[in-house]
Amino acid sequence: MSLQVKLLSATARAPTRGSASAAGYDLYASQATVLPARGRALVPTDISIALPGAHTYGRVAPRSGLALKHGIDTGAGVIDADYRGPVGVILFNHSDADFEVNIGDRVAQLIIETIVTPEVAVVEELDATVRGAGGFGSTGGFTSK
Repeated sequence: MSLQVKLLSATARAPTRGSASAAGYDLYASQATVLPARGRALVPTDISIALPGAHTYGRVAPRSGLALKHGIDTGAGVIDADYRGPVGVILFNHSDADFEVNIGDRVAQLIIETIVTPEVAVVEELDATVRGAGGFGSTGGFTSK
């Protein structure tokens, strides 16, 4: 089983793991990009991938250091197993200052996850549970004012 990676430019870099136990593969910027304050941008990686198996997908997740130190987060990060186009990373800058991304910067991590894709069954009723329809903080003891 392998994650197949095609490098699409001279500045592309294959994903790497920071340690043997790391869950994610670091994704690297292939072009310099400025994330405007309170804005977003698509950061190219200039790689295409083939995920291992039909029941996996790639989840693009934030890097904790970028999130904590600079307010940088990721968005819309699902890569389907049959997608073969270039991988781009949508980054959000939640800070009040522009953020510069340089070629070779680690901008996100790719986590390969197993999925279940059951058939959809439309029903008249759902099984009852203790929780019922409670959501949006209903189990945390917080109430809205």
